[in-house]
Amino acid sequence: MSYYKPLEYIVPTEDDGMVLRTILQKRMGVSRKLLSRLKLTEQGITVNGERKYIDVKVRAGDRVAARMETEASDDILPQPLPIDILYEDDELLVLNKEAGMIVHPTHGHYTDTLANGVVHYWREKGVSFRFRPVHRLDQETSGVLAVAKNPYVHQQISEEMQAHGLKKEYVALVHGVIGSDEGTVDAPIDRNPLAPHVRIVTPTGYPAVTHYRVERRFREATLVRLWLETGRTHQIRVHMRHLGHPLLGDKMYGPGGTADEVDKAAAEGRIPEADGAQLQYGAPAPIAEGIPEADSGLAASPAADYGMGRQALHACTLGLTHPVTRQRMEFHAPLPADMERCIRQLEQSEAAH
Repeated sequence: MSYYKPLEYIVPTEDDGMVLRTILQKRMGVSRKLLSRLKLTEQGITVNGERKYIDVKVRAGDRVAARMETEASDDILPQPLPIDILYEDDELLVLNKEAGMIVHPTHGHYTDTLANGVVHYWREKGVSFRFRPVHRLDQETSGVLAVAKNPYVHQQISEEMQAHGLKKEYVALVHGVIGSDEGTVDAPIDRNPLAPHVRIVTPTGYPAVTHYRVERRFREATLVRLWLETGRTHQIRVHMRHLGHPLLGDKMYGPGGTADEVDKAAAEGRIPEADGAQLQYGAPAPIAEGIPEADSGLAASPAADYGMGRQALHACTLGLTHPVTRQRMEFHAPLPADMERCIRQLEQSEAAH
């Protein structure tokens, strides 16, 4: 049986006589679920190199170690794909995901994903890990994505994310000129009952908060920087559409996109299905009644996407506390080439007028 590098804790004087279970959970941050797994392995929990029951008391100077068995993503086909690594150590892999790449294999899409490329990369290095993305990015969204190399790291970062300690920063190009220099969208999000693959702002939805700041204004578009307090599916895309400034190139929430088609069908008494077929009659989709606009002076968005073939959204920064070293770390991914080209087109359009 093989194990990953152990998590270790030297018992300080103030913890002398403390029960081992408390050391593992309160001092080392081991979850109840992971603790149950560690108890079942031969070298899962040791004190000074000897296997111990978790109800024993420890003494000052004791070396407590927790060892996790090595794992592998045997259900993911290794595939040689280009991956852009921003950082890697024994516990963490941070990548710059390219636009158009799905993070994890899904039904009907088992290859050409980020997971396929990472599993191949690990196999070539002769190491074994299970592919555990800490968070997700939409297929068409580029940028920073963290992958945990063991259950403990995944648990720790997930808890930090739930406590709003994770810094997730994005840049986006949106239709129209945003009037306010900065603002906050506090508007609940849920599935559209008429088209569950589409999200909407609705008073009965789940809390969702997005902060934004204008970086640059063009004649018909705005470059914005955004921070998330919550991580709802499609949150930035839905919130910017709610403001009247959908993302450039967004085929679902942009002008004439899927969300507009659903709204139109609902207004006409038709219910569209996920494949776009118009089938039966029903009630109109719920509107965002009672949800305040972040900027009531926002203009309607034009249809030109200035060369963007996908939603103009990039996860530029990820900040987190390293689960093992406890150091605060920040990772940055440069603006991708397609968004740079789009900005140049916007500059040229502005100069022409």
